[in-house]
Parts: sequence; structure tokens; C-alpha cells
Amino acid sequence: MATGGSNPSLNFCAECNNLLYPEVDRSNHVLLYSCRNCNYREEARENVVFRNDLKSVSKEQPGVIDSIRTDPTLPRRHDHICPECGHSESVYFQDQSKRIQNRMILFYVCTNCEACYMDELATDQR
Repeated sequence: MATGGSNPSLNFCAECNNLLYPEVDRSNHVLLYSCRNCNYREEARENVVFRNDLKSVSKEQPGVIDSIRTDPTLPRRHDHICPECGHSESVYFQDQSKRIQNRMILFYVCTNCEACYMDELATDQR
């Protein structure tokens, strides 16, 4: 059971002792705490603000790790010029973000200066 005050606390189910999660009862316009394991629900006793933020930002992010240029598992190209230093060798990998409409985006990492850049075709199609 939650305690009052300014500090947030955890609420536990009176039937199975599992964690209670906030849930909105839109028909009665109240905030409930409900158990995900059984049907136990209780009305929130203190005034709290419940925010259910579903917005997530998904954009192309390379996820480059240290010493990626020496990774033997990544494919290499010798004809892709680095925009930073002009070196022609790079390793490349595909964008790992999950989207419904997913076009293939390749990220390149220069083996000389470790500059990360995207495929020109992907940047032209934006």
C-alpha cells in the first residue's frame, strides 16, 4: 500500500503481493493501481500525476563501438571515400532501428579516422 507524502512509493497487491501498476479508469475518471497477475485493483489514495507517454523518437543512430574499424566480422569496402579524410577503406553495417516502414540504411566507419557517415543514397531519399 502506498504512503502519502512527496516521495513516490511502490504499491503492492493485497492478494498476491506483486507490484501494482497505475491504470486510468476513464469511465469513473480515477487513477487505479492494478495487479498484472490477478484482478486486484485499488483506487489511488493520494493525489498523484500519472503520465502515460507513448511518444518515442526513432531515428537513424549508428551505435558505433570502440575499435569498430578493426572488427573482423564487419564487411569492408575499398571504394567508399571518407568525407572527413578522403581515405577509401571503410567498414559498414545496417541501421538497427525498428520501424514499420524500414528502408535499409548503411552506416560507414572510416578505417583511418573512424568518422561515421551514412550511405549517400539514404541521405538523398530523405
